[in-house]
Amino acid sequence: MVNPKYHIFVCTSCRVNGKQQGLCYSKDSVQIVNNFMEEIDERDLSSEVMVTNTGCFGVCSSGPIVVVYPEGTWYGNVSPDDVEEIVEKHIEGGEIVTRLQI
Repeated sequence: MVNPKYHIFVCTSCRVNGKQQGLCYSKDSVQIVNNFMEEIDERDLSSEVMVTNTGCFGVCSSGPIVVVYPEGTWYGNVSPDDVEEIVEKHIEGGEIVTRLQI
């Protein structure tokens, strides 16, 4: 996949040394990444959507943070249960999930 239609970035508080620690990590951000990957596979969107875990975005007070490109939409306080809604509404429907947008 060289040029996905969407690229989803999820803060997992990954540090340069590879260690994961921090607010997003403590709030199940790794599970959020897993849920995105599962939803994308289940909906047969893997050729259109790429998911990447990241280090800190710098807005820890709103974490876990998810950023969706190409729009550059930032979502905050995302839980693993929010992933299905983001995929259904934003990725498949083109509609921003305003209750999570920051």
